[in-house]
Amino acid sequence: MKKDEGNYQVVANNRKASFNYFLLELIEAGIVLLGSEVKSLRLGKGNIAESYAADSGGELFLQNSYIPEYNQSSYNNHDPRRLRKLLLSKKQINKIIGKINQEGLTVVPVRMYFNHKGIAKVQIAIAKGKKQHDKRHTKKARDWEREKSRVFRKS
Repeated sequence: MKKDEGNYQVVANNRKASFNYFLLELIEAGIVLLGSEVKSLRLGKGNIAESYAADSGGELFLQNSYIPEYNQSSYNNHDPRRLRKLLLSKKQINKIIGKINQEGLTVVPVRMYFNHKGIAKVQIAIAKGKKQHDKRHTKKARDWEREKSRVFRKS
């Protein structure tokens, strides 16, 4: 776990999100977790690289996120890939579901962290998928910035 801006303890980053998607809007959401999931996250374990959020019955659920089982938990351990409900206001949920259905956008988690009060949060982004040529342009710009910094460092 890394300390990020402020007192946030980042558990998992989705580094692929900014490469595969144009992130249009970032939203902080709470997440419903079991006790063994919280303890596993406190150890810094968890992966949201291939996950996304989808609506089901007017609620948003985080799908395909991976939180490994907690070793010290006995009979009441959790399923590592279960659906996890995202906690948002009804207004935010309706706005997100509207954008998903009408504009063809998707919702991807960007990072999972504990805030300064110790509460688990997920930063989600309303995103639009990049085409292959957009990804090439992003990679080209990143490589150019890296090369430019090398040249300036040497001189």
